[in-house]
Amino acid sequence: MLLSLLVAVDFIPIFQEEYRALRPRAPIPPFLVRFRRFTSLNTTIRLREGRILVSLSDLLEGAPETVHRAIAHILLAKLYRRPVEAAQNLRFKRFASSQAVTRQTEMIRHARGTKRYSGPEGRFYNLEEVFDALNLRFFGGLLGRPELTWSEGMAKRSLGHYDAAHNTIVVSRVFDRPSSPRYAVEYLLYHEMLHLRHPVKMRGLRRCVHSREFKAEEQLFPELKQALAFLKRL
Repeated sequence: MLLSLLVAVDFIPIFQEEYRALRPRAPIPPFLVRFRRFTSLNTTIRLREGRILVSLSDLLEGAPETVHRAIAHILLAKLYRRPVEAAQNLRFKRFASSQAVTRQTEMIRHARGTKRYSGPEGRFYNLEEVFDALNLRFFGGLLGRPELTWSEGMAKRSLGHYDAAHNTIVVSRVFDRPSSPRYAVEYLLYHEMLHLRHPVKMRGLRRCVHSREFKAEEQLFPELKQALAFLKRL
């Protein structure tokens, strides 16, 4: 049977026990818990026709029982809008942010995830040309070029991002037009290039996305204020 359809029978008693602790007077409903081939540590829980349906990433299958209980508690607390115990939340965060789990998650995202490319050649700007110019200007030409692509849609919420799992920089196509000043496109690409130079690090349980070094180098972009002002107007 495919792993995406594998029923997690061993999880059901854990969910039943956590349900009883959360709702001591309510009758325990039937549970259906399944592992699915998610691309991260995704979990979902739904109440349908009196049954509680749970989907868990198969990356969680080999986690310690204490983590399984933390997951069950967190999901049930959210389903019934109860406070999540700080200790359970901390237990899951420690597991999810551990070096081994983080590395495994990145590998799975790369293997299972799909990335749709529209390519670096836009109607008005070529991202490879802009990248190469910035690479010489700020990095001495030493930064390896990742995949570069314009977004498929005119995204305004996510103007640009670096996907480490696929080594890809995506820039919103909303900037590929004559009214977009070149310094705005350069700043977006420069910002994502800094993510290549300064990868995300864990500080305790927190992900440090923009380190002190990252922010210091970002200030070196000459048209930073103009670019940020343009983005704000957009």
